[in-house]
Amino acid sequence: GAFVGLDKIVQKRIGNKTMGFSSPTLEVEDTQRRESIRHVEPEDLLGFGMIPEFIGRLPVLSALDALTEEEMVQILTDTKNAMIKQYTKLFAMEGVRLTVTKDALKALAAQAVTKGTGARAPRSMLERITLAILSEVPRGEAFPAVQLQPAVVASQDAAIVLSNRARDAALRHRALGE
Repeated sequence: GAFVGLDKIVQKRIGNKTMGFSSPTLEVEDTQRRESIRHVEPEDLLGFGMIPEFIGRLPVLSALDALTEEEMVQILTDTKNAMIKQYTKLFAMEGVRLTVTKDALKALAAQAVTKGTGARAPRSMLERITLAILSEVPRGEAFPAVQLQPAVVASQDAAIVLSNRARDAALRHRALGE
């Protein structure tokens, strides 16, 4: 978390520490750490080294858990101003149809979770990827289609870009059973 070591100060205050043969496993220790952070009091922040003038300006202390991959995907797709919806509209303004595969969403969420910056991570990742894609999209073709796939997220290489003609030819080819 952002306040490394604060959990130890809280655990010392609430007396939640064991040593020796009865030491908790890493899993139990992690759970205890997360639970102890939920009990932070102003005196813990003072012991952590924050100045009283700053602590006095914090009307509410709250602990937040890190986002999971599933929650990150929901933020990308299901919220009112979801990033995927925003980028789809941005691409549409450029005359490009953007689609994002479910696997690409999962890959994006997985990478974002490892960065540990919450929902800010996928925005910067999407900006970097989409700028690269928009620079690669062929101009002058009618409504090219772009599909964001996991490989694009992992390597941040150009996405698969299909013009209407190529997509229509592929659909005809599939319909004719060729």
